[in-house]
Amino acid sequence: MNITCLTLFPEMFPGFLAYSLAGKAMKENLFSLKAVNIRDYATDSYKTVDDVPFGGSAGMLMKPDVLDAAIKANYSSGPLIYMSPRGQSLTQKRVVDLAQEKNLTIICGRFEGIDERIFKTWSIEEISIGDFILSGGEPAALTMLDAIIRYIPHVLGNKNSLDEETFSNGLLEYPQYTRPQIWNGMAVPDVLVSGHHQNIQNWRKKQSIQLTKERRPDLWKAYQESQQKKG
Repeated sequence: MNITCLTLFPEMFPGFLAYSLAGKAMKENLFSLKAVNIRDYATDSYKTVDDVPFGGSAGMLMKPDVLDAAIKANYSSGPLIYMSPRGQSLTQKRVVDLAQEKNLTIICGRFEGIDERIFKTWSIEEISIGDFILSGGEPAALTMLDAIIRYIPHVLGNKNSLDEETFSNGLLEYPQYTRPQIWNGMAVPDVLVSGHHQNIQNWRKKQSIQLTKERRPDLWKAYQESQQKKG
């Protein structure tokens, strides 16, 4: 996968993606990451990238002519994404779909956002990582990329790790335990040390259902509806 991030702060990349599984995958050329400085496409001597909003408002907006030039010079194909709190919430399904793409271009906004005419000019998908505001799109882009990179083939050694994670089947992940078997007076559930694989699977499914019902009734409702459609 070839990833391009359009940003005013290219030094923020690759950030934490240079470490752990993502860092190893990047060294093995399973994906590439290029950070492009939008300011390089400003045409005046001050390298101006923002201006005041028409109609009056707090803050500044990224200029459409500068951002358009940056997109034209660096975008070829694949999804063109703008990290935005008004976008569609990022889901595990969208993460998996994006991991199948060959090229991915992400626009990281700053200030109060970008001129609306950019959305009329380019086919841009707006994505939000949550109902909160960040100082810019870079942290959001890095978070989304961390989720995506894990699904690029060969990044994770054990594919089953992905299949059993939270959201992978529409449910929250079941509780997990490791050694020591007894710690702080608390023992690992007997079923997990029984060696009976079917009982273990049944227990895990039951726990996932219970947790989803208690903590995410919205997910539980969606899961029930999906099961009904399957018949």
